[in-house]
Amino acid sequence: MNLPNKLTLVRIFLVPFIIVFLIAGEKVPNYTAAAIFFAAVLTDWLDGKIARSTRQVTTLGKLLDPIADKLLISTALISLVQVGRAPAWMVVLIVGREIAITGLRTIAASQSIIIHASDVGKYKMLAEVAAVTLLILDWPPRWGIVAIPSLGLLCLWGAMLLSIISGIDYFLKFWKVIDLNR
Repeated sequence: MNLPNKLTLVRIFLVPFIIVFLIAGEKVPNYTAAAIFFAAVLTDWLDGKIARSTRQVTTLGKLLDPIADKLLISTALISLVQVGRAPAWMVVLIVGREIAITGLRTIAASQSIIIHASDVGKYKMLAEVAAVTLLILDWPPRWGIVAIPSLGLLCLWGAMLLSIISGIDYFLKFWKVIDLNR
């Protein structure tokens, strides 16, 4: 197993720790959960960079990397619903899109078709990472009667909108290349 695939497995391994630390410290900004989440995000960036630059892109990596990404973001968002920092309906839309796209990828892969992620999908991931990080940290803090909107919630709105847009884009690409009679 090459280094990029090992980094992907590390990302998957870190997911339960994010959940445990986030839920355990639900009433306060949780620096441990944020640090673990950020480390997992860095493994995503690093495994892709290493795989491409050293030509270590593998079939296992192509399958495992998106699963690890979806697992990381989905479980973090669901945990944030649990601790009251993210609206459930927004998380359902984002996670539902992820499940639908995974299904489409599976159908496309069965016909040896790869539909690459669009730039909108990459921006969606960045917005999700920003939202999750800021929501875990519960930043900015709330001071008495001064109502400062949560930057994490604003980023989550952006992630949700980008999720819908990139999901539609993915569906349109899928319908153009797939043979439903196969």
